[in-house]
Amino acid sequence: MSSEPISLSKALASFDALWSPRIVTRVNDYDVRVAKVEGEHVWHVHDDTDEFFLVLDGELHILLREPAGERTVVLPRGAVFTVPRGTEHKPYAPSGAAILMFEPTGTPTVGDRHGEIPDHVDSTTGHALDV
Repeated sequence: MSSEPISLSKALASFDALWSPRIVTRVNDYDVRVAKVEGEHVWHVHDDTDEFFLVLDGELHILLREPAGERTVVLPRGAVFTVPRGTEHKPYAPSGAAILMFEPTGTPTVGDRHGEIPDHVDSTTGHALDV
């Protein structure tokens, strides 16, 4: 990790792949990841950790399957939301978005339980940032 400040706009400009997060820094045992997203991700669950989202640009929707039923959370630019551990969810961005996520190092982007992974979704624990 860098000992210098990191520009999130430069970090995002350094790659084009969608649903393929880059690790910009670490805080204790947590990765701070940025990603470009568009279209749908995959329904998935993180059994042992919450998942934090901050929308840097665009708008992110997160479908949630909760005991009371399904609902959609809409996050405009600047909004944050935490998906509680054990909650099945599916992020999607109809018009594209840039997001920042905060989760334990080694957490897979497709969770611990998921459906079929489409070709446009990168199943990873985050990629190193090349800036």
